Amino acid sequence: MKLSIKKSVSCGILFFALFTATAITNSSKSTGGVKTVKSSGAAPAASDVSFAENLNKALQNGSIDEAIALFESAPASVEDDSALMTLKASLLLSAGKDSDAAELASKLLSKEPNNIDILELNAMVAKSQGNSAKKSQYLKQILALDPKNADVYVELGSEQALKKSYRSARDYYRQAVSYAPNNVEALFGYGKMSYYLTNDKDAKDSFEKILKIDPNNAQAFAYLGKLKGENREYRAALEYIKKAIASDPTNSDYFFDLGSYSRYVGDYAGAEKAWTKTTELEPDYFLGYAYLAGLYDEQNKTAQALENYRKVVEKNPDYYYAYESLGILAWHAKNYEEAGDAFLNARKYSKDNPFYALMVAACYEKLGKHQDCRKYTETVMKGMDRKSTEYLLVRMFHDYAGDGEVATKIQKETIKNKKGKFLYYFALYFDLRGKTELAMKYYNEVVEMKTPMFFEYRLAEWASKGE
Repeated sequence: MKLSIKKSVSCGILFFALFTATAITNSSKSTGGVKTVKSSGAAPAASDVSFAENLNKALQNGSIDEAIALFESAPASVEDDSALMTLKASLLLSAGKDSDAAELASKLLSKEPNNIDILELNAMVAKSQGNSAKKSQYLKQILALDPKNADVYVELGSEQALKKSYRSARDYYRQAVSYAPNNVEALFGYGKMSYYLTNDKDAKDSFEKILKIDPNNAQAFAYLGKLKGENREYRAALEYIKKAIASDPTNSDYFFDLGSYSRYVGDYAGAEKAWTKTTELEPDYFLGYAYLAGLYDEQNKTAQALENYRKVVEKNPDYYYAYESLGILAWHAKNYEEAGDAFLNARKYSKDNPFYALMVAACYEKLGKHQDCRKYTETVMKGMDRKSTEYLLVRMFHDYAGDGEVATKIQKETIKNKKGKFLYYFALYFDLRGKTELAMKYYNEVVEMKTPMFFEYRLAEWASKGE
């Protein structure tokens, strides 16, 4: 039984349960009875054999609820079988019935305080209930009885990994491997911690050993792919991640990696397909849409990029990185209401950014809301340095005057990127006033800088082309 069992239908529980139920069924067929703690040696009841066989079938089908229900009508002898009752408690825990599992686990422990399987069960219950003190107590009891218990060291490693104490976690996993060299969970934990600690050789060796034990282990393939990817061996990384997907085609993480490696080798269609798959597997998770948005944006597929950025903020309104791109693309689509909202949201997370405020002001003007523009810029100016060029630009949008002073300040600016940003808003100001020829002069001056290290450069390019 594994200490890392989750509340969901766990492979660990099913493996243990199948092993137990199969052994009971075989014992029933060969000796004529369900194996119990209090065996009288009498001939088995037909109901005992039937229970074991039905339990085995339910577990083979992965039906936790059906398996639990079988215990409700089980023969009386089952109540005396600690292995079966431990199994029942594990199933209850997996089904999310923590209280019932805890009650049964405590009852079993009072009868057999030195039974390691029962101690492990109680540790799992304590973990599920978030009672770290009790869990630690049970783990210590297990180690006192079995100092080389690999499962305990795996659990201790997992605890440290959650705290991001990767060296400590690695050491626990390594100890588990020393006691159980073929324990896949221990090998994976050791490999993963080694990967985090950039000890690529140990990580690679550990994952490769897993594949010798379990040739279809998807996680081992995926991490071997990560190791290749980080060494820029993207084609080799692709081969590994494709094997991971072949073993587990429902894991969205693998499709994220597939998209990244495909993108790195220039296969944009492959990247698009992979990241689209992530949105199908996890339609409410924002990151797949973010990857697609960036991919489309990179290819100047602005309509598709805009659609996906909308999805990003719909699924995760707090993902502030998306608002700037959403605002840029909405502006390009001449959807100034949406652009203004996007830049307002961007400024919520970057309160001191005057350029988002200038874009909001420009959107108000594009929508013909001159008074709203004035009210907004008035609030923005209150906290600004009145001697700064940024302040003068905001004031210029507020007053619709003062461009001479701004022009002088811009000419004195020596930082290239800042000067480019200032020139863009200077151009935009004239554009909003209908002075197209003058605006175009400054847009072109920005474009001629050929330093697209600020988002306004792209807006200037579009404006210079009449887009």
